[in-house]
Formats: sequence, C-alpha cells, structure tokens
Amino acid sequence: MERKLKHLEFLQAVINRLSNNSFLLKGWSVVLISGLFALAAAQDNKGFALYAIAPAVSMWGLDGYFLALERNYRALYDSVRTVAADHIDFTMTLTPTNGNVDFFNACFSKTLLIFHGAVLITIAGAISIL
Repeated sequence: MERKLKHLEFLQAVINRLSNNSFLLKGWSVVLISGLFALAAAQDNKGFALYAIAPAVSMWGLDGYFLALERNYRALYDSVRTVAADHIDFTMTLTPTNGNVDFFNACFSKTLLIFHGAVLITIAGAISIL
C-alpha cells in the first residue's frame, strides 16, 4: 500500500505543477496584453493593440496544452488508484487507455473559452476604440 500512495503522490505533484503553470500563463497573458495596450495608448498607434492578438492566441494554446495534460494525468491518477497495490510499477506514461483528453477539447473547454475569449473580445474592443 505504501508503494501505491507514493505513486499517487508523484502523480499529484505533476498535476499540481501543471495547474500552477496554467495559472501563471493566465497572469502573464493579462500582463503582456496590458503592456501592449499601454504602448498603443501612449503612442496613439493601433498597431500595438493588434500585436496583442498573437500572445493572446499563443497563451490560449499553451493553457489548453497544460489543461489537456492535467486532465490526462488525472485519468492516470484515477487508473492507478484502482490498481492493486502489488501491481504498482510507478509509470508516469500517458497511454490512450487512460482516457486521453484531446488538445482542442481542452482549448475550448468552458473555463478557457470564457477567460481567453474575454481577452480576445477586450483586444477587439481596444482596437475599435483606438
């Protein structure tokens, strides 16, 4: 049983790290886009606001990637949880049998769609105002 708990701790550490990366990406996305808006306002140039689209979309993609990995590791955690303690092999490999979550399904999940969609709508609004 001790081996099983240790394996679950390893998987939980990976899940926590991926969740933290997603949180940090959202923060950096807001900071970077706000900085580009500040430049656009200071220079009275719509170009800087247009440049904000690229980091917004790339941060959305990275956030979707981390969410897909996190969901896949949660599925691996769930499968390890149900394995007998004497069959624990400490594998961290994601396989299709663990319920692979698709990258695009993760990108267009409710949480990411609301956050990153709002960011893109804000960028569009700022471009129209400038």
